[in-house]
Amino acid sequence: MSFTDTLKRLRGEKGVSQADVAEAIGIARATYASLEAERRPANLDEINRLAEYYQVSPADLISGEVSMVHESVAPYDFGQAKEEIIPRDIDPKTSPEKLREVLLYVLEKVGAKPNVGETVLYKLLYFIDFDYYEKTGQSVTGLTYVRNHFGPTPTRDFVSVVEGMKANQELEVAETEYFKNTQKKYLPLISVELKELSASELQHINETLARLSDKSAAELSELSHYDTPWRVAKQGEKINYRFVFYRSDLTAVTEPEDEL
Repeated sequence: MSFTDTLKRLRGEKGVSQADVAEAIGIARATYASLEAERRPANLDEINRLAEYYQVSPADLISGEVSMVHESVAPYDFGQAKEEIIPRDIDPKTSPEKLREVLLYVLEKVGAKPNVGETVLYKLLYFIDFDYYEKTGQSVTGLTYVRNHFGPTPTRDFVSVVEGMKANQELEVAETEYFKNTQKKYLPLISVELKELSASELQHINETLARLSDKSAAELSELSHYDTPWRVAKQGEKINYRFVFYRSDLTAVTEPEDEL
């Protein structure tokens, strides 16, 4: 069930009007109506206030996995729902060849920077994928990421591709000292041949690297902790790409639509 359908269902179950809900969460009725009509996405503050109003978790509200409070209540008739607006790539799958190309390209561009160790690389890949998903509904690499204490971390698909690249002498992983800490560096051993990446993807990667590659591991980890997809995931849980559409202004990369 979509986010907007969940809002309508919860409002119908509670027996309240759009004006009632809008007043309860502190926005104009027209602004709330634009949420139900799918004319704009809810921001993080609105999601939190709606979740508090209906006594559900923000993650369940966004995903539509909210149980009916009163199962005996007849379904509320809102007429035919609009077709759900969803990304084209609902559940991205890792493309090993594309990931290999992205790794070589990113490392060729910024891998020699002293701050770019494994932690920074993880965060760069995360923002490359999730920012592109926000823009286009597609992930560049298709990687799955999980939440950990230091931010998003790619899963075993990343490890598998890296091990294959090491075996083919395309990549070396070395440990160095950086500010008296052990840093794991990924070093490309071959030049990248661009065959898998589109012009749009390359432009996006370049923009992301220009914006983020000089930041420290701590700065990128902190930034990722403000990102809605990471915030709503539980520790060790897969981070859902779809939550990019509920980002705050701090991490969003697309301009929000004007409110009514």
